[in-house]
Amino acid sequence: MTRRILMRATGQARPGQLAGLGRILARSGARLLDINQSVTFGIVSLEALVALDHEADLEGALSGAGDELGLDVQAIQISADEYHRWSETASQPRLIMTLLAPRLPAGILAEVGALTAEHGLTVELIHRLSGREPLDGEAPAQGSCVECWLRGEDVDLESLREKALALGATHGVDIALQEDSIWRTHRRLVCFDMDSTLIKAEVIDELARRHGVYDEVAEVTERAMRGELDFQQSFRERMAKLKGLDESVLAEIAEELPLMDGVEQLMAQLKRLGYRTAILSGGFTYFARHLQQRLGFDEIHANELVIEGGKVTGEVREPIVDADRKAALLHQIAQREGIAMEQTIAVGDGANDLKMLAAAGLGIAFRAKPLVRAQARQSISTLGLDAVLYLIGYRQADLSCQTPGHD
Repeated sequence: MTRRILMRATGQARPGQLAGLGRILARSGARLLDINQSVTFGIVSLEALVALDHEADLEGALSGAGDELGLDVQAIQISADEYHRWSETASQPRLIMTLLAPRLPAGILAEVGALTAEHGLTVELIHRLSGREPLDGEAPAQGSCVECWLRGEDVDLESLREKALALGATHGVDIALQEDSIWRTHRRLVCFDMDSTLIKAEVIDELARRHGVYDEVAEVTERAMRGELDFQQSFRERMAKLKGLDESVLAEIAEELPLMDGVEQLMAQLKRLGYRTAILSGGFTYFARHLQQRLGFDEIHANELVIEGGKVTGEVREPIVDADRKAALLHQIAQREGIAMEQTIAVGDGANDLKMLAAAGLGIAFRAKPLVRAQARQSISTLGLDAVLYLIGYRQADLSCQTPGHD
């Protein structure tokens, strides 16, 4: 009759411990069913679930090896019912919950634990993706991030997301939820909005300020937000107010574009890792090309200003890049490159990005208004743009190449 035994060993980590325990299991003829090991501040914790199909004093052998290996070793009998319950749990769908903030408050753990328990979820694993905090107590340069693996059945994912969003807002923590799948760590295409996503500005507002029509443009924007104008109507009306703006002003603004926090680090890593990158913007190609040259985007799609005689005419060439156009471009690029939609990522901050975010395999609202955060499946508000890498599952330690501004 098969016996199942959970071996649990803890103690000061040193070389040869795994080999010593492995030899004992081998001499006993045990079959390995599962294993997990971690080391924190030099203390090792090792658990191995094994099966024995014949009589053998594995418990005694393990106990005798503990002193020799410097470990406290326990052997726990696992009943058939316990094993079946464990097997059933392991076959349940898995969710990935990612917690991100400049620093993670310890109190968030209790509330996350209560929230997951409320939805019938078991916390299977928690591990850190961010780098270690410096000894001087400064916040880590790329923020703090831990990833939790959750298991459960019949989870009301929308309710869980809504409560996680509210909980995160209370503690100043971004809480992202993803269904685990083979695609999660195999994304290949990343598409970005430009204004207030890649740069800390809305270019049309900057153009309006230079042309002395900011208040008029802002009034049109306000009418659009009230629902009196759709995007294309408001865009054309705002553009008309820029008629006569000198082209030299565009060049000045392009040179002064303030980059979003973390964008240089993110683009360096995406290029290193082989991702295709694109800008899909309701802004202007004039500025998107500038970012393409500076940061290395593979392609750009934005609105083309009509300039005649060195002056902006107040018109743009068709088609206008609006919410529908962004989503369509995402599909077109993926199809052209032979990339499954599940392998795509879209990042944006505005309501006109929501269709693109919904179409992507991973849609991320970045530093967005509450309405956009509530409708998007994922959001990042507390860290820079390079935190996108955490949602793909990369550890800071894995991203070892030097990036701009970092030695």
